[in-house]
Amino acid sequence: MEWHAFVDLDEYEKLVIRMNRPRVVIDNVVCGSATIVKVDSGSKHRILLEAVQVLTDLNLSIKKAYISSDGRWFMDVFHVTDQNGNKLTDESVINYIEQSLGTVQFVRSKDFDGLTALELTGTDRVGLLSEVFAVLADLECNVVEAKLWTHNGRIASLIYVSDINLGSPIEDSQKINRIEARLRQIVKGDIEIRTARTLAYAPVTHIDRRLHQMMLADRDYERKPVLKQNTESPIVTIQNWAERSYSVVNIYCTDRTKLLFDVVCTLTDMDYAVFHATMNASGDRAYMEFYIRHSDGTPINSQSEMGHARQCLQAAIERRASEGVRLELCTDDRHGLLADVTRTFRENGLNLTRAEISTTAENASLNIFYVTDALGTPADARIIELVRERIGLENLLVKELPKIHHLEDRDQPQVAIGGPFLLASLGNLVKKNLYNLGLIKSYS
Repeated sequence: MEWHAFVDLDEYEKLVIRMNRPRVVIDNVVCGSATIVKVDSGSKHRILLEAVQVLTDLNLSIKKAYISSDGRWFMDVFHVTDQNGNKLTDESVINYIEQSLGTVQFVRSKDFDGLTALELTGTDRVGLLSEVFAVLADLECNVVEAKLWTHNGRIASLIYVSDINLGSPIEDSQKINRIEARLRQIVKGDIEIRTARTLAYAPVTHIDRRLHQMMLADRDYERKPVLKQNTESPIVTIQNWAERSYSVVNIYCTDRTKLLFDVVCTLTDMDYAVFHATMNASGDRAYMEFYIRHSDGTPINSQSEMGHARQCLQAAIERRASEGVRLELCTDDRHGLLADVTRTFRENGLNLTRAEISTTAENASLNIFYVTDALGTPADARIIELVRERIGLENLLVKELPKIHHLEDRDQPQVAIGGPFLLASLGNLVKKNLYNLGLIKSYS
């Protein structure tokens, strides 16, 4: 599966790109509850994913989106807020958005040059990440950045390491082989699992996109869902609009940060092109509608493919849904820190459902862990406090899950999936997009 963000361009293609640079407008006046970000540019493959990535890498909440890319031109509008539900007022953030969306290269969310990337996929179990970090500490690897996702009993993890003695990528092929062999044995556990895999290679551009690709390749969407308390499965329907040769995807689910990115990323990696789309989030719910075709211009051509696409989109939405208590660890970095912390989790019966590890240039470790008990149910508060005492009350903090702040739009009709709602929307989407782009005065 192709996942490299950069491709070689000949001089003619570069000239065409320079002549069709995106035009970016950021408006804080028109809408009372959100900042409006407008992007117009020549249409090219993956431009929608690139635009959404710029916004989600800043942890912005996308309340609404209107997207149209028929023909050779791409137009979209995003209504965004910060995580507190406020308009964007920081000029440095606004300038970054303007500059990033105004370029054509896929913006790197973080510079991973000088590091070695390790991929792990396999069966999830309590203490798995603790064993991984213990092996890396034993083999004198310094963990600089890492992310772990779990879904349907599977794990995908991407870990960026450097040689602790040299502070550079691990280039010794024998050492890389030892790392891969030991990690592979941990991921497999006591039972030989065909899909368990480890791999070392040069870093990728975008860590979240790679995690989606790893889980998609691992076919986590096919496995028996793990029952979770107080969670609702996303509703995904797909129908063909034969008259216009579109497949229409409708999604209704709980809103959260990076939701639009996860859906667009998966559609892109499944080789679907988005021609029109809308997103509307109200309260804690989100509704999305996508008009898609294959890259060759044809709609989805079979019920089995529709079922496959539906499963993949549901999995993409569920992967990042955070289960458990959010713990934040902020302390000075040291060799073996992650091995010690995650071992404490394991010894107290806490299971990691998601993790984000980061080390700053100032050598401070900023880490987020989502933990449950061994059965996947909420962890006992007394166990959490015991773990905090062992690690350090001032270092390990209990944080609430970040909430999505949306103002209720009372003018919006109640969302329905399929049926009359879908039929009514088919004829109005393009006009509605043009109206919201400010190109026509009315779409009624």
